[in-house]
Amino acid sequence: MISVEDARQRIVAAFDARPAEMVSLWEAHGRVLAADLTARRDQPFADVSAMDGYAARAADLTTLPARLSLQGEVAAGSGFDAAVAAGACVRIFTGAPVPEGADTIILQEDTDADGDKIVVREAPAAGRHIRRRGNDFDQGSAVLTQGTVLTARAVGLAAAAGYGHVQVHQRPKVGILATGDELVLPGEPVPPNGLVASSLPALAALVRACGADPIVLGIVPDQPDRVATAVLGAAGADLLVTTGGASVGAHDTVRQLLTDTGRRSELDFWRIAMRPGKPLLFGRFAGVPLLGLPGNPVSSLVCALLFLRPAIARLSGLPEGPDRLETATLLGPLPPNDHRQDYLRAWFVSTPEGTLGVRPADRQDSAMMRPLAQADVLIMRPPHAPAAEPGEEVAVLRFPASALPV
Repeated sequence: MISVEDARQRIVAAFDARPAEMVSLWEAHGRVLAADLTARRDQPFADVSAMDGYAARAADLTTLPARLSLQGEVAAGSGFDAAVAAGACVRIFTGAPVPEGADTIILQEDTDADGDKIVVREAPAAGRHIRRRGNDFDQGSAVLTQGTVLTARAVGLAAAAGYGHVQVHQRPKVGILATGDELVLPGEPVPPNGLVASSLPALAALVRACGADPIVLGIVPDQPDRVATAVLGAAGADLLVTTGGASVGAHDTVRQLLTDTGRRSELDFWRIAMRPGKPLLFGRFAGVPLLGLPGNPVSSLVCALLFLRPAIARLSGLPEGPDRLETATLLGPLPPNDHRQDYLRAWFVSTPEGTLGVRPADRQDSAMMRPLAQADVLIMRPPHAPAAEPGEEVAVLRFPASALPV
């Protein structure tokens, strides 16, 4: 058996970022930039007013109230050809370019109209309420870097910087295949002794959440030729994920497939010192990388979080590092650990002191989906960790908060 980190590194190292493609900003949300973006324009494009009011010269406002002649008007999207004369002002609206000669914006609510004069009751300091040209960014300056996930905010920034299309990495394509004589698709009648293939829709959802496109290949029985044919159906995918068939039983056909010297197969590793998920394997079949997840649905999803997610990140062009572990106060006792790295389902609870504590589920069965669905985090316990008592600090791994970056 190999360690979790060794397995992760070997899986991630097997992939490169997908090639770049040009997409419209309207379709860019959630994609990963394949090239840096530099601003094509200044933002703002000129000195512009930040408020509705009057553009004036601060030198004409030293004595209040001040009476200024109304010289004209300028709105956003238009300009003012003349310079502001001494003793005059120009009606201005938010976003309009500041006329030449003006160096301050008087707020509309600080004025009164008196015929063709504007009476100024309160005067701002010179430069007040003016957004200077290039205050946000200058033309040619870096605004977004390669490897950035395009959130709604980043899409808005790209648009402001002058882009209608951007280069992003192609979405990875991930084939998903369940193996097992006992499995039926969700929603179908379940025969006696049958099981629902709950991992299939769960893995497809996780693949989408990670920014890839799932190719659901369905279910095949535990027959080597049927499995081989189904795996060949994933040609063109960047990665094939299977569930089941990775252990030591006579029906574990996926492992047999990758150790069959008569086929175009290669087994990189099999079995990891972790719980749940020990029988995970990784290799290639017919030129397609294959990640064999355990059949138990909890084991399958935990392994997908730890190994499939970083593989998709690498394919997507993201700089994927180790999982970011946090610490939390343990609120229930834990027994000593053996030689495997444990990932325990748990949820956050506020402690009497107002800090954040974490309580492990009472039962950690790898076939129980409800505790996993209700969990906030996985408690990570390293191999040979001693018994832990309430009040001690433990390492936790949060589940991703959202599939839609904002």
